[in-house]
Amino acid sequence: MHEYGLVQALLERVTHEVAAHDAAAVHRLTVRIGPLAGVDRELFAEAYRLCRPGTRCEHAELVLTTEETDWRCGACGAAIAEGAALVCPTCGWPARLAGGDAIVLERIELEVIPHV
Repeated sequence: MHEYGLVQALLERVTHEVAAHDAAAVHRLTVRIGPLAGVDRELFAEAYRLCRPGTRCEHAELVLTTEETDWRCGACGAAIAEGAALVCPTCGWPARLAGGDAIVLERIELEVIPHV
């Protein structure tokens, strides 16, 4: 249920950006959620739908993208194949997570009216 807290933080961030750019409207948000981020994508989308009324994002579309999980050798940096043991097949070092656990606000599409 922490998805609601994440959405609240997202809306606060967007509100800050709207003010910083003196934007008239928010049209679309793009958020990347990795499969190991510990976020339920459907619950995140539902939380956004429930939390956005009355905010600057009330009419803004939410686009969720994903990234691949990326495990690498902690010593030589070699990629570890998905589903393989988390140990480097070449040098035997434990793998480290190099991607797939992030939640990133990638893009905010704003309508900015030029000042004359």
